[in-house]
Amino acid sequence: MIDELEKAVYIAIKDLREYYMKPGSISWGILFPFVFALAFMFRHGGLTTWLAPGMISLALFFGATSMSGMSIVFERRIGSFERLLLFPISYTGVALGKTLSSFFLGLVSAIPVFLLAYLFIHVAPAHALLFLLAILLVSFSSSSFGVLLSFIIREPEQVMVVMNLVRFPMMFLSDVIIPVSLMPRYLSWIALTQPLTFMTETIRYAYMGSCDIVAPLVAYTVSFIMGLLFLLLAAYAIKRSRA
Repeated sequence: MIDELEKAVYIAIKDLREYYMKPGSISWGILFPFVFALAFMFRHGGLTTWLAPGMISLALFFGATSMSGMSIVFERRIGSFERLLLFPISYTGVALGKTLSSFFLGLVSAIPVFLLAYLFIHVAPAHALLFLLAILLVSFSSSSFGVLLSFIIREPEQVMVVMNLVRFPMMFLSDVIIPVSLMPRYLSWIALTQPLTFMTETIRYAYMGSCDIVAPLVAYTVSFIMGLLFLLLAAYAIKRSRA
């Protein structure tokens, strides 16, 4: 177990060195969430306490998924991913390594948005420890989701196109921007099928002290289970890629 974790960390370090400064990772993973938050700030006269958790969640989601898409698709294209699978490490270990690298980029992506929110709202998280846990959970779930999603993409130039075809509908159908409680009933049911809804609710409860529609325990539990499920499905996708 410890040996597998060490190998996964090695894969993560390798990815961070090779792909951290790639244009796609920077533009969609770091700049987009920050610019998006700025746009809302100027459009509505400032970030609100309601909107800030959504922007932080969005930064984590875009940052984590951008990194995994860039690294996996590019390595599969040039054949280095197949060489990686020859190392003495399980498929789950490989998926974990790819998830960890994306996890760290997600954390980095959230820092500018969090600072922006703090500067303009002057509100500290209501539950500091829960907020830290929520950040870690959302980054992990987003990373494993990005790793899984990467296996339906064949060409590097298609990475951001396919990623955004999935991410943008999720962004607008979850409660990142609009409260689920204010949506029409049919949209609220759709919102409850979106992983990003539960991720955002974990951050919103820790930041504001209240949730929109999902109980805090449910939001945290579902976010954790989704992260593990995406990781296991990614490991299965890696195994199928060798068939």
